Amino acid sequence: MTASPLPLRVKVFADGADVEGIRSLAADPFVKGFTTNPTLMRKAGVDNYEQFAREVLDVVTDKPISFEVFSDEFDEMLEQARKISSWGPNVNVKIPITNTRGESSGPLLRTLAAENISVNVTALMTLEQVAEVVRCLEGGPSSFVSVFAGRIADTGRDPVPLMTAALALLAPAPNLELIWASPREVLNVAQADAIGCHVITVTNDLISKLSLFGHDLRQFSLETVEMFRNDAQAAGFSL
Repeated sequence: MTASPLPLRVKVFADGADVEGIRSLAADPFVKGFTTNPTLMRKAGVDNYEQFAREVLDVVTDKPISFEVFSDEFDEMLEQARKISSWGPNVNVKIPITNTRGESSGPLLRTLAAENISVNVTALMTLEQVAEVVRCLEGGPSSFVSVFAGRIADTGRDPVPLMTAALALLAPAPNLELIWASPREVLNVAQADAIGCHVITVTNDLISKLSLFGHDLRQFSLETVEMFRNDAQAAGFSL
């Protein structure tokens, strides 16, 4: 699979845990990085975390890639983060903004920043959370802040104003880049690009749709009519 070059400022990170899918995109200059998470890994049938990560790192050697901790205890998260970060210089350790008890990861983030461990803080959905992360990571190593714009949109809220405000909060911290996470459609890529978001994560399925970016609507209409006609014929429908 190869993504078609598009006139975008936002960097596209492929989001998934299928090794072959990652391998097919590793050399694609359009894809600037990769992200994974335990849910995607489970869906892909991964049963050995480190083996999977090292296999991926054999092909993703010069682009950032994020692997997530999975403990719910901050002392264990710290040990996992140290181990994960040791797997390669291009690794960002994904840290959830809280644990499952709603306790802030802020102190852990400060520790990791002091140890020069690059992170990807994940599952953010409020500006208060963004501001907290900036306070914890400002001046540290290069890191990402993943705001789940797609999930925000799932609640009936327009994510664009929040993402725009998040960018402003990150402005004093040039070591941090904002990720538009969990997009649902190609429109989200255009939205992220329009506001100057640094990165957007895109699944393989959505990457395949990027060829439609800016597609002529009359032509798209005709192609849709042709699809309906061809499928009706293939089904052998008659009245």
